[in-house]
Amino acid sequence: MKFPAKCDRRSLMVAGLAAGMATRGAASAQTPPPVALKGLPPGLPQPVETIDLWPRGAPGAPAAPLVETVEERSTDALVTDRAVWGITRPRMAVFRPDRVNGAAVLITPGGGYRWVVVDKEGYEMGRWLAARGFTAFVLFYRLPGEGWASGPDAPLADAQRAMRLIRHRARDFAIDPERVSAMGFSAGGHVCASLSTRFADTVYAPVDAADGLSARPHSAAPLYPVISMSLPDAHTGSREKMLGTNPTPAMEAAHSPDRTVPGDAPPHFLLHAEDDDAVPVSNTLLLRTALKARQARVETHLFEHGGHGFGLRKAIDKPVEAWPDLWRAWARTTGLA
Repeated sequence: MKFPAKCDRRSLMVAGLAAGMATRGAASAQTPPPVALKGLPPGLPQPVETIDLWPRGAPGAPAAPLVETVEERSTDALVTDRAVWGITRPRMAVFRPDRVNGAAVLITPGGGYRWVVVDKEGYEMGRWLAARGFTAFVLFYRLPGEGWASGPDAPLADAQRAMRLIRHRARDFAIDPERVSAMGFSAGGHVCASLSTRFADTVYAPVDAADGLSARPHSAAPLYPVISMSLPDAHTGSREKMLGTNPTPAMEAAHSPDRTVPGDAPPHFLLHAEDDDAVPVSNTLLLRTALKARQARVETHLFEHGGHGFGLRKAIDKPVEAWPDLWRAWARTTGLA
């Protein structure tokens, strides 16, 4: 999306901020964020604004109705660790910064395609980004093994639609539609990398004007990502949830982002711990090699220790704790912020 010739970026940002403030009440939660029965800890801001992706419902609903379920996995009264599955209304939870920097990040949490992790790889990162001026959108995407007609493409369809909606509503959030990045963790890293390599694939029928916009992210950060759907590199749980127990080589190739990198792939920031016992570090290395072969910009950080799923909370007091600042410094070099 280009800016009108008679409207400079500063004017657009000011106008967008005013519009966003004026419409914040009207744009409050459509489908509420996932909520568990356990009470929420004090002091942690929870999103009050969501955006449903599909105005007439997500396409290709399963024959057997799904029931959205939220499980609180934490036993600590001061820490939440929610997981949600049976997502029938894919949506984004919005974290608005007090002072916008004009950039946005679409966050796709992990969960092995078994569920979507709410806090550890979603809301915590949303708060961190908003505190630094980024408008963050945490995506609750459909799970590929729950009977949707689009099957393994359901999460990608939600990610494409989310990226287009963010751009379509850029003025509401005072963001530059050309500065919308993507970040994903583990299986959410697979969603992120699928978006950054298959942004031009047609995986759903257009529903409104937003679908005329590009789904290509400005830049992408798949973090300790599931990438390969081929053994021995594949994360077996994610592979089975996405492709079933006996996928063909063609199915594996179509859903392995290292094998779908286009010539116009956006810049990538890659991160992995070498002692990851769930998703082999080879996944990140395969994607790096493929991006390099296409002459795409790529920055890669490998840490000796960190395990899997460290996000923010499990990185504390380890060298890998530096990763968010490394990403932010790299993001500046791409023009994101």
